[in-house]
Amino acid sequence: MKFLLDNWYLVLAALVSGGMLLWTTFARSTGAGAVSTAEAVRLVNREKAVLIDVCSAAEYAAGHVAGARNVPLDSVEGHKQLPSNKTLPLVLLCQSGARASKAAGILRKAGYANVQVLAGGLKAWREANLPVEKS
Repeated sequence: MKFLLDNWYLVLAALVSGGMLLWTTFARSTGAGAVSTAEAVRLVNREKAVLIDVCSAAEYAAGHVAGARNVPLDSVEGHKQLPSNKTLPLVLLCQSGARASKAAGILRKAGYANVQVLAGGLKAWREANLPVEKS
């Protein structure tokens, strides 16, 4: 007990760092945050995730992730390109990730259970040398 009292700052540092580790683990398990390009590829290959590009039609035509469906942010709710099975994993992306985050909130409210955002968006996808198409 004397050690704990004499080294209270060490105990405090250990508690704070442990709390931060638990917080990041909890945030990740509830679907918050973004997935890396490697995790997105894993979701597509193993869990049949659907890639949804929320860029405008012009941005989509200029270059998009191979196999991604175009669902512009302004028409996300009830778009015909969205899967009818709301339990399928969705990986949302845009140029940088900002619009995809907004779309993720809309889709979660609409009942989609497993919505993720690609960290860094199309830019990160290109930097990872993953396939990009033009239409």
